[in-house]
Amino acid sequence: MDYTYLDQNLARVREDLVRACGEGGYSPEGVILMAAIKSADVDEINYLHTVLGVTHVGENRVQQLLERYDRLDKEGLSIHFIGTLQRNKVKYIIDKVDMIQSLDSDKLADEIEKQAAKIGRIMDVLIEINSGSEISKSGITPEGTADFARRVTGGAYPHLRLRGFMTMAPKSTEEGYRAIFGNTRRLCEGIWDELKMDQPMVLSMGMSESYIPAAAEGATMVRVGRGLFVRPEGSEK
Repeated sequence: MDYTYLDQNLARVREDLVRACGEGGYSPEGVILMAAIKSADVDEINYLHTVLGVTHVGENRVQQLLERYDRLDKEGLSIHFIGTLQRNKVKYIIDKVDMIQSLDSDKLADEIEKQAAKIGRIMDVLIEINSGSEISKSGITPEGTADFARRVTGGAYPHLRLRGFMTMAPKSTEEGYRAIFGNTRRLCEGIWDELKMDQPMVLSMGMSESYIPAAAEGATMVRVGRGLFVRPEGSEK
């Protein structure tokens, strides 16, 4: 199989990140490129990782992760769960992912704590923020994020380690994305400082249509799917 389209797509995305970080005054070395693998097949994922050096992947669906987990080349690979996570499915991924980016409720925190305690591990988590306060979207409202972060770090969840925040912005223009991501970054920085966290904050913002403004506004991780895996017109899957 000819995977040169992945080489080309990855080169373009990395060039975009360098340019965007330059515009925002940030270092591109401070941004982790995560491949959002919902639409990719295992061979594409393994090529992107083992040949092209992408070390972080994000999975949206529990069932899909379980179906292909054993076929992934996992040496040096960090697997994150980035989709909406139902509480009854936490037990299936607790030993398979390195981070859960979609922590959005006390009940989910309770379940992650319960399942992580069972196997004696500390699960890294990001609080998902509904930065546009959209009724149809999951995530904590911006107004409720500080209180939720205090609860997560307040001692009730010894098997959870808060590493930062994740957000999905509402569809917008470049200017609109920058405003949303800038506001989210400032909110999260304020919370992180208040909590006196002793490690750098992970700020997962931006997807294929919005990773450029996200990087310009200080994202430390961008989640790119279609932008990496799109095939040339006329090619077969």
